[in-house]
Amino acid sequence: MGSAPPVFIAAEEVEKHLHRASLLLPALEAALANFSSGAAGGVVQPVRTVVPVHRHGGFLGVMPAYSAVDDALTTKLVTFYEHKKDSSVPSHQATVLLFDPRNGSLKAVLDGSVITAKRTAAVSAIATKLLMPPFAEVLCILGAGVQAYSHYDIFTELFTFKEVRIWNRTKEKAVKFANSVNGPVQVCSSAQEAVTGADVIVTVTMATTPILFGDWVKPGAHINAVGASRPDWRELDDELMKNSVLFVDSRDAALTESGDVILSGAEIFAELGEIVNGTKPALPEKTTVFKSLGMAVEDTVAAKFVYDSWSAGN
Repeated sequence: MGSAPPVFIAAEEVEKHLHRASLLLPALEAALANFSSGAAGGVVQPVRTVVPVHRHGGFLGVMPAYSAVDDALTTKLVTFYEHKKDSSVPSHQATVLLFDPRNGSLKAVLDGSVITAKRTAAVSAIATKLLMPPFAEVLCILGAGVQAYSHYDIFTELFTFKEVRIWNRTKEKAVKFANSVNGPVQVCSSAQEAVTGADVIVTVTMATTPILFGDWVKPGAHINAVGASRPDWRELDDELMKNSVLFVDSRDAALTESGDVILSGAEIFAELGEIVNGTKPALPEKTTVFKSLGMAVEDTVAAKFVYDSWSAGN
């Protein structure tokens, strides 16, 4: 008798089982710590393979990982396209394949877009909890796409900001964002206006050249740099990269994929997992940058969470 066919868990169903990104915090903190513990942590995860689709201005990323602690095996397939002409299609689309690690059977195919948005925002929240200045009052978000919404949701759930500001290259999207989220958001007409005096800054853009400059940033601020996932793309300028304490999710990935890290020559102080597992200090009194590229093991634990929740209900 053959194995059962894989189940398909669509975006709406994933959202139902993952209605708050904060549900992933314990699993993601453990995954980050395990990844940064080397072989002892039991995470096997190569740097993602990226296939450029030059003709159409897109990329296909392949992100496999195995977590021994979770006994979970997945691969995420993610495409990212700039879509200058067709904004009806999201810039990032993703699918996660969940395997039975005991025999290699495909157990589930999950929509990966909700997983990607929520796990990325949750990891930024972990970094922010550890690195932001005490008494942080002003949150600034640069960008108004899917990641802006997921970051806003978890940041306003976990932290208390007196003011939230947003800037986007096309102002209409920023206005739409401000009108559709639950709390008050100030729409700024320039990135500099949004950033000035902010304690926590999130960059979630498709920028390929810097949109955030060191001389705008308040000393002691914390920046989550989420966009610019290619070695020749930038969101942050050299001054900011070189004059901040730099944290990354993966050293290997940052030195392969992050234009902000590679082109600035900035020195990596620690992986986020090294702060979580206590081998490196957090330094919240300094100006800090967390360069987030996203790791396959984050998708692994998120997909397992969704699948386990779905299974319990079926």
